[in-house]
Amino acid sequence: MNFLIIGLGSMGKRRIRCLTSLGIPPENIYGFDFREDRGKEAIDKYHISVVSSLDKDIWNKVDAVIISTPPDKHLEYMKKSIEYRKPAFVEASVILQGLKEVNEKAKEKGVLIAPSCTMFFHPVIKDIKRIVESREYGKVTNFSYHSGQYLPDWHPWENVKDFYVSKQETGAAREIVPFELTWLVKILGYPKDIKGFFGKTMDVGAHIDDTYAVTIDFGDFYGVLLVDVVSRFATRRLTLNLEYAQIYWDWDAGYLKLYDARKQRWIIYYQPEGKAEVGYNRNIVEEMYIEEIKNFIDAINGKVSFPNTLEEDIEILQLLQKIEEGILP
Repeated sequence: MNFLIIGLGSMGKRRIRCLTSLGIPPENIYGFDFREDRGKEAIDKYHISVVSSLDKDIWNKVDAVIISTPPDKHLEYMKKSIEYRKPAFVEASVILQGLKEVNEKAKEKGVLIAPSCTMFFHPVIKDIKRIVESREYGKVTNFSYHSGQYLPDWHPWENVKDFYVSKQETGAAREIVPFELTWLVKILGYPKDIKGFFGKTMDVGAHIDDTYAVTIDFGDFYGVLLVDVVSRFATRRLTLNLEYAQIYWDWDAGYLKLYDARKQRWIIYYQPEGKAEVGYNRNIVEEMYIEEIKNFIDAINGKVSFPNTLEEDIEILQLLQKIEEGILP
């Protein structure tokens, strides 16, 4: 198969690594980016071909597309993928406008659009899903989850204002809310109601909302989600209560703890060690991104169904919309 990666920034380069890790030779990978420096780096570092424009010839040459542009450019390239009937993987979305029409067109033409759901491939998230869905410990009663990072640490090699997370519509914290809701909703179900507060609490180098505090009503249980980009130490910490157990996960610990209340003991699920690319947090391991792209390729070949759909992505972004529209001016 030949692949076209649109956008050769941080995520585009990661997707090149994903493909080569899966045995796709560099000569089968084409890249495109408006920035010449990124194209040159991709050639020098990964030995792929970089094209200067996305004309008809390149679309006819490739079998699948990976869209790794800033979120405000996703729609444009999804439309092109559908036009040329090329299955497309799309990085995490944050903009709802236009997605319904794209989804309808993709269904009409039978084109696979696979929205990213990276955390769903994290080994601990898989453990949480198995535990919750087994019902061995009863139903979920409540949870609290904090996903916090410090925005200037995202790309230490460039100024915050030089990439999309500094824009209000595609701001970092705003992007992470649906990123986290995607896996939470896949495990816990679609909520009955959702409300939240959000705003700017400090200077992170950009005029964006840096904190979202969200409460979620699932009908017979409740959850609290805190997302921020002001945490000076990168954090993902979950406490999830069930009728007969408690799940506790701190991603920095490298394992998941389950308290079995009936047997009054802690059960430890150790997280497999992964490889983090130089310059990234040690917990942002490459393996979950690789598995995600493998799943996309398997879905193209009819072996599996990709675990996230554009329709589900739209539903998640509607939750973000509800959080933001619930705030009085």
